[in-house]
Amino acid sequence: MNRQFVANFGSYAVLDNVGEVSAAQLVPSHISCPPYFKTGEPSTPPSGPEIKAEWQVQAMREASYLARTVLNTVGEHLQAGMATEDIDILVHNKIIESGAYPSPLNYMGFPKSVCTSVNNVACHGIPDDRQLLDGDIVSVDVTVFYNGYHGDCCETYLIGNVDELGHHLVRAARRCRDEAIAICAPGVPFAAIGAKVEQVADQEGVTVVPCFIGHGIGKYFHGPPDIYHCYNNYPGTMEAGMTFTIEPIVAQGKEDALILEDGWTAVMLDNGRAAQFEHTVLIVEGGHEILTEYH
Repeated sequence: MNRQFVANFGSYAVLDNVGEVSAAQLVPSHISCPPYFKTGEPSTPPSGPEIKAEWQVQAMREASYLARTVLNTVGEHLQAGMATEDIDILVHNKIIESGAYPSPLNYMGFPKSVCTSVNNVACHGIPDDRQLLDGDIVSVDVTVFYNGYHGDCCETYLIGNVDELGHHLVRAARRCRDEAIAICAPGVPFAAIGAKVEQVADQEGVTVVPCFIGHGIGKYFHGPPDIYHCYNNYPGTMEAGMTFTIEPIVAQGKEDALILEDGWTAVMLDNGRAAQFEHTVLIVEGGHEILTEYH
């Protein structure tokens, strides 16, 4: 797969199929696993946004800190020539060594321990034998299940000599997430997050991909509230003790994405690149706390 020029979007390799996917890695018997570990079916989440007690918040802090630590390790090792399945091995081993479970593994049947989405893949890319090329961008989405709670974060990384259009997209995606988080506080409508992301995306000249949303998180991987990253009228307001993810995906071109035959990999229909940044956020009195903050 060679680097190519894509009209109006820059110079990079377009992914239009998936590579060879190896067998899932094993989880030792001493690791505490989520309910879907064997069946692939998650348990029923709460019916509405959960207000967590302080002991639950502390558990979320620990899981989220670990998720960030694992993602930091990925960032330190990424380089051209590394296969995305090498990222999966690195993530899986780091999580298991920490006494945790890689949340994506067998969630609704997902076959790997991390999502790796390269260039025109919007999200949910399955690690395979495809090697990262000089000039790629890759979103790495890490979630861990630790002491009964999930922590979730994502970054888009630059591999080698990325063109300026790619740099701009990645900067814009980070700004969309960070400015949306900045408005979070008790009493703020959930819908305000999407409005802020749209405003920033418009200023940056990028497009929000609306079909993928953030979510409440806790003992459950995904639950209420739904966090839309586009203009919306989702009901409800933030309250202290709520935890959820903010994870906008923005693209260079149109918003339309297609799920490939593997049932997971979402690619942009116009082959434009997409980038994503994610944090797990806690609402506190007077504002918010970023649980997956950089460290």
